[in-house]
Amino acid sequence: MPNLKDLPLQQIARSFQQMFAQDGATAMQYGGGQGLETLREQITDIMSLEGIHASAANVTITAGSQHALDLVTQLFVNPGNPILVEAPSYVGALSVFHSYQCDVHHVLMDQEGLIPEALDEAATQLERAGRPAKFLYTVPNFHNPGGMTLSEKRRPQIVEICQRHHLLILEDNPYGLLGFDGHLYPAMQPLNPDGVIYLGSFSKMFAPGFRIGWALAPDQITQKLVVANETAILTPSMAAEMSISKYLQDFDWYGQVDKFRVMYRGRARATLEALKKYLPDCTWTHPVGGFYTWVHFPAGINTNAMLTRAVQNLVAYVSGTAFYADGRGSDYLRIAYCYPPEEQIREGIRRLALTVEQEKALLANGEVAHGDTAAKSA
Repeated sequence: MPNLKDLPLQQIARSFQQMFAQDGATAMQYGGGQGLETLREQITDIMSLEGIHASAANVTITAGSQHALDLVTQLFVNPGNPILVEAPSYVGALSVFHSYQCDVHHVLMDQEGLIPEALDEAATQLERAGRPAKFLYTVPNFHNPGGMTLSEKRRPQIVEICQRHHLLILEDNPYGLLGFDGHLYPAMQPLNPDGVIYLGSFSKMFAPGFRIGWALAPDQITQKLVVANETAILTPSMAAEMSISKYLQDFDWYGQVDKFRVMYRGRARATLEALKKYLPDCTWTHPVGGFYTWVHFPAGINTNAMLTRAVQNLVAYVSGTAFYADGRGSDYLRIAYCYPPEEQIREGIRRLALTVEQEKALLANGEVAHGDTAAKSA
């Protein structure tokens, strides 16, 4: 989860108190199913930083971007329909897809993100089988869990492949403003506005407790999203919407994002340095933003089976198996460096290395199963 220690909470509290004193009756009332217009206009300004030129009429505010993803999946997928996702993919998205009984197909990635040739091949195979995919779900910037970023060269290639295969793109971008050097990667949405639904969130750039996200979609899809939103929750929280709108209006929110970048950059650096020191036999991704790195372990180590021993050593992670629909990935784990301070990160990775040595000793003595065998029996 994001670390909010640098937020000016006292000033924010006074600002919100003023807002509630002046407009409390409105904040406590029902709103519209599409969300507060003022906030939707502010959202279009935020998206313009990544090259998106959109109308507030095409923005639907939701109870977090996870809710937006749920609504889109509900609209486009019937049980058994195939969809394409990255390998690995965000565990929260996989949970949504599982709940709607999607047939999830993973597409390979490398350090530059989603591999265009692998996407083309996956879409082609499904078409040849008479089961074309409904959409591609992708986290192009500072990927969760992988930490990699889709290269700018590949972005138009991905859009062209999806256009050719009549694939809708769900572009999920909660981390896009959190590049360590401040570089903003261009969104894919402007390359095909009628073929991309862009999902955004205030959870990482401000605070997750408000549960406010959004979906930018073409006209016809927006109409359906608003109806689905009203059916699910009637209306987004007016109090939360007005609070975020007030924050964007009264505070240097982008300057605050800069502070987050500096903090996360230091924590990512501490993570990579500790991995190099304590786990030299492993390999890992080198994030240039966001919250995560993706660690690969040598043959025999099963991160799913090892987790109990890790917790006993007071260190925790998410096993790679959580990020695949078919349960593979037991030789990987995700490290989230966003919340603990740097000294805790270093100590946590030292304890992780200790756990790995304990696991190796047990493997050598034949006391635990090797590789995926343990994952399948767990």
